[in-house]
Amino acid sequence: MAEVATGRRSRITPEREAELYAAVLDLLREVGYDSLTMDAVAARTRSSKATLYRQWGGKAELVVRAMRHGKPERLDAIDTGALRTDLHALVREDDCAMEQNSALIRALAMAMHTNPDLRQAFRDQLIEPEMAAFRSLLQRAVDRGEIRADCPALDFVVHMLAGGFVVRALIEGLPPTQEFLHSYLDAVVLPALGVPTS
Repeated sequence: MAEVATGRRSRITPEREAELYAAVLDLLREVGYDSLTMDAVAARTRSSKATLYRQWGGKAELVVRAMRHGKPERLDAIDTGALRTDLHALVREDDCAMEQNSALIRALAMAMHTNPDLRQAFRDQLIEPEMAAFRSLLQRAVDRGEIRADCPALDFVVHMLAGGFVVRALIEGLPPTQEFLHSYLDAVVLPALGVPTS
């Protein structure tokens, strides 16, 4: 394993870190959060448990970092100059990956209800940074005059988007797809904001 010591905490190369995160996500898909153990991660990645704990502190932190690393695109990197294309850029992930990640997110959402460490790590490292970036994305649209600053739907955009990702699987038993999400954006989210879809 390629590690270089720096003080009390070793540094893992970006390549090794990506390998570890991929293994964590694979294990999560196989066994779920509750059955995932640091022993299993260590065995799968040929790492020592001590290294894993030194780097990430525990299972919740490692899982959230793996989820963050596995995101297809950082929200704060999206700025196409128009809200419609910004929102469509959010769903660029291929359908197979979207299906896997949707199932993973649903499973982790259930685990967060009973695990305060996981819930807090998700809030601190994924939810809050993503919400701040999303508010900036919407503010740019307001600044460009695409959305009225007093549009009542602004407070519900995240809820509408989350619904598109999660509820289709619950109601129809189908994963979200690019086609479904693009249609959903154009039929539901953008009209609610008063944004033209053509």
